[in-house]
Amino acid sequence: MTGPSLDLGVIGNGSFGALIDRRARVVWSCLPAFDGDPAFCALLSPRDHDGGDFGIELEDFERSEQAYLNNTAILRTVLYDRHGAAVEVIDFAPRWRENDRFYRPVAIMRRVTPLAGNPRVRVRVRPLADWGARRPDTTWGSNHVRYLLPEFTLRLTTDVPVRFVREEISFVLGHPVHLMLGADESLTRSLAGYAHEAQERTAHYWREWVRYLSVPLDWQEAVIRSAITLKLCQYEDSGAIIAAMTTSIPEAPNSARNWDYRYCWLRDAAFVVRALNRLGATRSMEEFLRYIFNIATHEGTLQPLYGIDFAEELEEHEVATLRGYRDMGPVRRGNLAWMQKQHDVYGSVVLASTQLFFDLRLAEPGNADTFRKLEPLGERAYALHDEPDSGLWEFRGRAEVHTYTAAMCWAACDRLSKIAAKLGLADRDAYWRERAHAIRERVLEEAWSEELGHFTDTLGGHRLDASLLLLPDFGFVDAEDARFVATVEAIGRDLRRGDGLFRYIAPDDFGSPETSFTICSFWYIDALAAIGRTDEAREMFEAILARRNHLGLLSEDLAFEDGEAWGNFPQTYSHVGLIIAAMRLSRSWQEAS
Repeated sequence: MTGPSLDLGVIGNGSFGALIDRRARVVWSCLPAFDGDPAFCALLSPRDHDGGDFGIELEDFERSEQAYLNNTAILRTVLYDRHGAAVEVIDFAPRWRENDRFYRPVAIMRRVTPLAGNPRVRVRVRPLADWGARRPDTTWGSNHVRYLLPEFTLRLTTDVPVRFVREEISFVLGHPVHLMLGADESLTRSLAGYAHEAQERTAHYWREWVRYLSVPLDWQEAVIRSAITLKLCQYEDSGAIIAAMTTSIPEAPNSARNWDYRYCWLRDAAFVVRALNRLGATRSMEEFLRYIFNIATHEGTLQPLYGIDFAEELEEHEVATLRGYRDMGPVRRGNLAWMQKQHDVYGSVVLASTQLFFDLRLAEPGNADTFRKLEPLGERAYALHDEPDSGLWEFRGRAEVHTYTAAMCWAACDRLSKIAAKLGLADRDAYWRERAHAIRERVLEEAWSEELGHFTDTLGGHRLDASLLLLPDFGFVDAEDARFVATVEAIGRDLRRGDGLFRYIAPDDFGSPETSFTICSFWYIDALAAIGRTDEAREMFEAILARRNHLGLLSEDLAFEDGEAWGNFPQTYSHVGLIIAAMRLSRSWQEAS
């Protein structure tokens, strides 16, 4: 393998994120937020300029080790040279509670410490502007360098001599040094003292957050890392949850399936919320619902995705100034899926909201007013349940009445009925129960094929897709229903390849899929367990865990042959699937006592 890989770590704090490779280079970070200009864009190969990275380069580099500090989003990389010298690089984004709010500045903190020998290092800070098109202008002072980006000025504050940074001069690292890259604000205290305190307080925040997760007995490390990763993908200013931090990592080599995932898909975000809810991390749900209530119209209409700042129009353009991941363009900015009809989003949002009305831990539980805000979404779900849409796979060339979409519209009506019953609104309970019943009866009749012996991807259709594995997850059918069992068996026969699963195999706008869609593999594992094939499910689960990168992170897709990661990274969908499958398969705590 040559060129970039997805052997990357992620740091962040709810304001922004950054991806760091095995050699402690920041190779991707959009600033000042997830949807911003990628000042660090080396991952996608700038066409006309070297750079787009922030590196701590060790001369005569030989190898590295990398791991997170236990139960945190603080990344530790140790670089070794060929002569026995070693350097430790600690990377994190500050985050802690202060003055009844979260302190989460747009800032990358780096602490570089010699561990052995006389290491010689070079600090290279090379942001680019306008999607890799140009080097930004710079200014400098006695202990800082400023990089003038179009909408954001970066300030590097450091106790490394500024000339060494500006001219990329190598030097022997004889004592710890510190670098803070962030907003253009002066630091009015010792940088070393601030860096030490920030690391301690950030570590304390993450460990306290993890401490209160309701993790399963088995695979705790994997679940905790996935939960932290999901948390890092929420933009706390608005409550939006992005699908991934990157754009245009192809789903398969040279496939042109290169999409921009730095936005909030309501479906994906609802899956994230439900996974975190199962772990007991309910704040993300409350913040996401705040986002929903900011974008939902009075008529209840919703797009499939929005910007993290509630933007509706996400025009898609190809970026000529970046060659792409391993030169596999195009690089796309924006996503035309915002224009599609994907009616399942109504069910996704109502499902994500339901816990508001039943969870006694919440400081502000749902009430009749909240319920009234959700009802227009139910009306849209009922009106659209049998209308063609692009489906959750976002087909660009065809629209049909998808079984998953119709079932999710049922879920919207079904949950509104249950919420109304909880609130004692008998008339609304009956109203929504009747609508849910009508949808369910029609879907069960038209999505089941007697000829094929399984549910189909569309009403009256003939194909399979992996979304059918979710029908018991939200209660549409029982897992023991013979029709569902037969569907799981058919999916295993037609869509499974080894330890992975295609989402579908019928050709689409870009040809036939080539890689396994990771969350679909987890859905299949969960379905196997639900129908009693637990040993097989555990074996497959362990195989996929082994394909996570060295830090326990997952992208969107995995190659069937060698397990290589493809698709945008880190992918929230994939980590949701891991959490849900682990909770299904784990032994109970009582079994270990």
